[in-house]
Amino acid sequence: MSSTPQVPGELSTSTDTSRISISALYTGHVWYRNGLSLPALYSRLGQTGYWLLKPINSFIKLLTGADIETFLLERHKVIDHKVAALIEKHPDLQIVEIACGLSPRGARIMSSNYAGLSYVEADLPDMAAKKQNLLQRLGLLNNNHVVQTCNILNSKGSDSLEHLLGNLDINRPVLIITEGLVNYFDLPVISDVWQRMAEQLKSFPAGYYVTEVYPDLHNHPHYKWMKRAKKVVALLTQGDYPLHYNSDESMKSGFEECGFHKAVVSNPSDYYQLLNMPKLKTASAVRIVECTA
Repeated sequence: MSSTPQVPGELSTSTDTSRISISALYTGHVWYRNGLSLPALYSRLGQTGYWLLKPINSFIKLLTGADIETFLLERHKVIDHKVAALIEKHPDLQIVEIACGLSPRGARIMSSNYAGLSYVEADLPDMAAKKQNLLQRLGLLNNNHVVQTCNILNSKGSDSLEHLLGNLDINRPVLIITEGLVNYFDLPVISDVWQRMAEQLKSFPAGYYVTEVYPDLHNHPHYKWMKRAKKVVALLTQGDYPLHYNSDESMKSGFEECGFHKAVVSNPSDYYQLLNMPKLKTASAVRIVECTA
């Protein structure tokens, strides 16, 4: 994917964000088959993609002890843990999940009697319409739980990040979540998004951002297989899948250089004793980043 700077307010023509929805269906099936999602969010296309990749995933797991599904579960459960801690700290939290896809997180949280919360699920037009239809049929949408359209590459207009956050209550804290999004973009492109995000979050009493990043870990014992798994994801999504940063330290510095006051980088292995998730015999290839604006 090209890192050519985009004109403010315009979508970079070299970045096809619609392809993200393809992997969203696959990820949605991983959540569903592991008991994390709702039957209404089941996708037959996601199931088909899952089983088509099953032989490749099994081969990678045989060699390395981990596969794409393992990393998806690791990141989802650690992000959930981070979100739960922020909800406990801020009972009036406004949560914005960008590139929500078939994520069950909003439905789970807003069905848990958190009276003071609000939840905005946002995605590109086709996926947002699909998610809205599914949640409406379940009777889960109301004034505090909505679905909106957002393209993070747009800085102006009704589908921009700025417009999405501008509709929130300026007197309440905000948490932005992106899961399965940032590695679809070259670092200069996504860094511009992070800079805009950090600036917007500073307008609220407290602002947080939680995401996951797949770094380029050259010293990882299974680095060559990680690169092959990267190619599988790129093939699935019909585009590149760049890996950002080469260490936890450079990742922390990178987010803070984008304007966040503080960034904490977590390895899923730090939570093996706390959370019910796959425990790898080798180092994890995904990191969870929690930023404070």
